[in-house]
Amino acid sequence: MKKYIATLVFASMAFCGFSQDVNKLIDQADVTRIIKTLSADDMEGRGTFTPGIEKAAKFIEGEYKQAGLIPLTGNATYRQNFTMLRSTPVKLQANINGVSVAAENICALVSKSFNWANSPDVKVEQIGSEKNFRDEFLAYMHSHKKALVLVDPAFTALFQKIREHMIGGSTNFKADTSREVIFVLGKFDALKSFSVNFEATTKELPLCNIVGMIPGKTKPNEYVVFGGHYDHLGILKPVQGDSIANGADDDASGTTAVITLAKYYKKLNNNARTLIFVAFTAEEIGEYGSQYFARSVDPDKVVAMFNIEMIGKPSKFGENSAFITGYDRSDFGPILQRNLLGTNFNFHPDPYPDQNLFYRSDNASLAELGVPAHTISTDQIDIDKYYHTVKDEFSTLDVGNITSTIKAIALSSRTIVSGKDTPTRVAKPAENK
Repeated sequence: MKKYIATLVFASMAFCGFSQDVNKLIDQADVTRIIKTLSADDMEGRGTFTPGIEKAAKFIEGEYKQAGLIPLTGNATYRQNFTMLRSTPVKLQANINGVSVAAENICALVSKSFNWANSPDVKVEQIGSEKNFRDEFLAYMHSHKKALVLVDPAFTALFQKIREHMIGGSTNFKADTSREVIFVLGKFDALKSFSVNFEATTKELPLCNIVGMIPGKTKPNEYVVFGGHYDHLGILKPVQGDSIANGADDDASGTTAVITLAKYYKKLNNNARTLIFVAFTAEEIGEYGSQYFARSVDPDKVVAMFNIEMIGKPSKFGENSAFITGYDRSDFGPILQRNLLGTNFNFHPDPYPDQNLFYRSDNASLAELGVPAHTISTDQIDIDKYYHTVKDEFSTLDVGNITSTIKAIALSSRTIVSGKDTPTRVAKPAENK
């Protein structure tokens, strides 16, 4: 009994030490400065392929340099450079059973020009009203299919929203140009004939993740990744004179957390495992930054990923709380919660399973490879009226909530960083079938 009490006292003293470190080394004023800068109007919404995202990249590089991070192994700078093919539609016409399809009822996931006319190698598939159109669309986005997809009119509102997002063009890795997917909204009793004519201009454009690291002291070949995306939607249609989608919560808040945690762990400088801090690009147009990152690291060496997405407001569970996507897919969540015993902060399972959030952020790219990669968020996405609008601005945020969540992540990650805990692996998609 005396041994048990002594152990509890020692654990309590150690935890108090960690808590004091967090409160001393994570400064709310600095959190405010970073997120204000990233979500300012002069960043122009950090749209992919725009001057605004380049300005954000330079700012993040400066923060990494100031923190004392080193570039990812194999890189000369903090930039993890790669290129994508950007296809801009010039013409998109579809004809079903001899009748032209209205332009607003066509959406393309295509990288090059083509012409179909009852082509036998084109699969004709349907997304019926009983399915989840968002999930189906994401599956096609990550496929190599050549398909004409007929979409039930029950999804008209979501179809139009996605079409508006895609109308400016699509982006692909050079290795993924075989995908040709055309979505047509409407009811068709029997498909007797079809033709599609798609013409586009294609450019190869540069992108970059911003990556810094702190080498591990005793387990340098085991990696813990902290990530969040620094891109957003850029310039949208004006609403009351405002056209800048600042993306303060989505995801300047998560990027701020990544930068702040990098500074925190560099000051502690006692990490057993190698820590990698990534500001991902191009999440909003297909999670391409995290996909590229996942292809560049050995997933078997990544023991965990903390993806931080939209922590700017209190969660549905109240203050001092956040949720973890895919909570039941590994013991990542229970480990984090165990490390928070003695605090008033709690992690909860994802309360929005119908939103499929586990596969809608940058954690998915590593999770698909078996890494216990999970997103931490506080966003009430079912009622968030600022999500993907020009109203997602700094003035709508609760900086205290952001700071407390960052501190909770710092405390809850410590046994994974120290090498004491290793979360169980996530089942790969093929293993789930």
